[in-house]
Amino acid sequence: MVKNLVIVESPAKAKTIGKFLGPDYTVMSSYGHIRDLAPNNLGVDTANGFQPEYVIPDDKRQLVRDLRKAASQASMVWLASDEDREGEAISWHLYEVLGLKPDKTRRIVFHEITKDAILHAIQHPREIDLNLVDAQQARRVLDRIVGFELSPVLWRKIRPALSAGRVQSVAVRLIVEREEEIKAFRPEPYFRVTGRFATSGGTLDGEYSRRLTDEAQATRLLDECAKASFAISDINVKPLRKSPAPPFTTSTLQQEASRKLGFSVSKTMMVAQHLYEAGHITYMRTDSLNLSTLALNSIAKVVGSTMGENYLKRRTYHTSSKGAQEAHEAIRPTYVDRQTIPGNSDEQRLYALIWKRTVASQMADAELEKTTVEIEAPGVDGHFTASGEVIKFDGFLRLYIEGTDDDNDMEELGIGRPSTYAPTISTIQQREYVEKGERPGEPRRFVVLDMAGGKISRTEKTENTGSDRGKLIPTDTGTIVNEFLTRYFPNVLDYNFTAKVEERFDKIAEGDAEWSREIGDFYDVFHPEVKQASDMRLEHRVGERLLGQDPASGRNVYVKIGRFGPVVQIGESTDEEKPQFASLRRDQSVLDITLPEALKLFELPRTLGTFEDTEVSVGLGRFGPYVKHAGKFVSIPRDMAPLDVTLDQAIALIEDKRQAETKKTVKEFAEDPDVKILNGRYGVYIHAAGNNYKIPKTVTEPERLTIEEVREIIAKQDAAPKRTSRRTSTRRK
Repeated sequence: MVKNLVIVESPAKAKTIGKFLGPDYTVMSSYGHIRDLAPNNLGVDTANGFQPEYVIPDDKRQLVRDLRKAASQASMVWLASDEDREGEAISWHLYEVLGLKPDKTRRIVFHEITKDAILHAIQHPREIDLNLVDAQQARRVLDRIVGFELSPVLWRKIRPALSAGRVQSVAVRLIVEREEEIKAFRPEPYFRVTGRFATSGGTLDGEYSRRLTDEAQATRLLDECAKASFAISDINVKPLRKSPAPPFTTSTLQQEASRKLGFSVSKTMMVAQHLYEAGHITYMRTDSLNLSTLALNSIAKVVGSTMGENYLKRRTYHTSSKGAQEAHEAIRPTYVDRQTIPGNSDEQRLYALIWKRTVASQMADAELEKTTVEIEAPGVDGHFTASGEVIKFDGFLRLYIEGTDDDNDMEELGIGRPSTYAPTISTIQQREYVEKGERPGEPRRFVVLDMAGGKISRTEKTENTGSDRGKLIPTDTGTIVNEFLTRYFPNVLDYNFTAKVEERFDKIAEGDAEWSREIGDFYDVFHPEVKQASDMRLEHRVGERLLGQDPASGRNVYVKIGRFGPVVQIGESTDEEKPQFASLRRDQSVLDITLPEALKLFELPRTLGTFEDTEVSVGLGRFGPYVKHAGKFVSIPRDMAPLDVTLDQAIALIEDKRQAETKKTVKEFAEDPDVKILNGRYGVYIHAAGNNYKIPKTVTEPERLTIEEVREIIAKQDAAPKRTSRRTSTRRK
C-alpha cells in the first residue's frame, strides 16, 4: 500500500525529489503530458464551444495504466508539476485521466527543487487552478486551429508538407523583415580622421569632430593639420556610475549564453532544465526579475563575506515584459553559497554564468572617472576629441560584465512567451523556413590617407564586409511562405494582433475572460479568410517564376519551391515528355536566379573519370549534390561546388566515407552478412534484418561475440513481451 504518491513531469525531477522525501512517499513521472488533442483530425469541436477532443497517445497507454494503479493504491496523490499554465494543465489531465478524487488529491507547487521548498509545498497545498488550465487549453486549441486550417492552404498554393502556426509564422515574418532591412541598407562612404598628439606626459589619440564625405575634403584637412600647431583647449573630468544587469529571465539567459558560451537557444534550455531538475537553479521558464527575501539575504551574506560590505547593494527589479508573472522568481542558484556544482562542462559553465549574474545584481555600482580632452589648432576647422575612463571602484565589475547583442525584438513585440521562444526557433529551423546563416561577406576597397612629418601618403586596402556567422537567415521557402501569409492572412501575421492574443490568454489565466468565447471571436474572423484563400485560383503556385525558354528544347524554364526545396523545372507537367528538375545550390535563390544560371544546373550528372576501374560521377539528388561510385553515394560538403569537383576530390570523399564506416563497424560475420555489430550514438549494438538489438551489459567485449551468441541475443529479445516504449524526454514548453 502506497501512502503518498507524488507525480512530476520528468524522471530526473522525480529522482531529485525522491531524495528529499522519506519512505512514505513514492515519486513517479508522467513524462510530460499524458494526453493531447487527437492527432489525425482537428481535435476541436468548432460547433460545440470549441471543446477539445483529448486522446492518450499509444506510447503513453502503459504509463497511464501504471500511474492509475499506483494512484488507486495511494492514500494521497500529490500533483507536483510546474507552476505555469502547461504544468497546471498536466496536473488537470492527470486528475481527469487517473480518476482522482478531491479528498485524496493535493496540488503542490515550488520554484526550486530543494528539501525546504518541497516540504513547504506539501505543508501548503492548493486546488488545481482551472483558470490556468483554461488559458493553456485556449493556447493549444487556437494553435491547432491555425495550424490545421492554414497549413493545407500552403500545401495547395505553394507545395505539400509546409506548415503554418500562430507564433512560428510571425517569428518567420520578423526574421524575413530584418533580412530585408539588411539588404535594403545602402552604406554611404565617409572618411574618419584620427590623430596622435605628443604631450609632456606621452601621447593622446583623438578623433576629428566631423566625418568627411570624400577624399578631397580629407586631403584638404590633412594639409591644414600639417601646417598647424595643436594645443589642448579644454579638459572635462566627470564621474560615472554603472549599474549591474538584473538577474536572468528565460530570454536574457538565452541571449547571454549565446554570446558568452556559444550555446543555441535549445541547448541553453536543455542544460538549464538539467540544472533545475538536479536542484541547482530555480525554474528556468520565467519572465520575472524578482528575487525572494531568502535569496537576497543569502546573496548579501556571500558578497559581504567574500568581497566586503562596501560591495553590497540590495536592489529590486521589475520587468517591463508584457504579461510577466511577478509572483515568480528570476533564474537564480538555489543555494547561492555554492559557487560551483558537480556536472558536465556545459552544466558547470551555465551554472557559473547564472551564479555570477545573480550575485552581481546585488552588488554596488561601479564608479568610474571619464576624462574628455579637446584639441584644437588655429586655422583648422573643427577639433579633435580624446577620451578615457579610469575605474575608481570596480563594484559589480569585479564579478560580471554583461554582453551586448541585438535587441530582443521578438520579446519586445509580445510574441509568444519565454517558454515558447526556444521551441519556436527550433520549429522554424526544422521546417527549413530559416537557417543559421554564414554570410561570407563581400570584399570592399577603401582608401587610407596617412600624414606624418608633414607628408601625406595614400594606400588602397581591401576589407571583408557584411560577413556574419550564426545569425538566423530566412530561406527561399520561408520568404515565399511569409509573402503569401502576410498578403492573404494579415490578421494572423500582424504583430499587434499576436501580442493581443497573448494578452487575452493572460486575462483567461486571471479569470477575467472565458476561453471558448475568446476562441470564437478569433475563429469568426479567421475561418472566412481561410475559405477565401483556399478558393482563390492562381495561374502558378506562389513563388513560381517563368525564367524563359530552354534553347535546346524550346520548353519553358521555371523556378519554384519544390517538395524538397527550391528547384528549376524544364517543361510543363502536362507535356508528353516529363519535366526535368534540378535543385538550386545553397548560394542560389529562387528570387533572383537567372536563366543561364538555372540551365547550368542541368549539367549534372557528369562523369569525372574512373577509380578502382569503376566510373565516378557527380550528381544532384533530393538530399543535395553527391559523388557516385560502385553503387554507393557520398554527399558533397556544402562548401564544395558540385560543378567544380575534381576526380581527386571525389576520391578523397569516397575514401573518407569508407574510413568512417570502418570505425562504425565493430564486427561482421561471414556466416551471415546481414548481421553486424555496430558502434552507435548510444554505444555498441547488433543490427540484423533491419532491426537493432541491445547488447546485454554482461557482455564486456562485444567484438568477441560469435554468430551463435549474437543469434541467441536476438532470439531472446524477439521472444520478450513487447512493452510500449516510454520516452524520457521532458515536455517542451
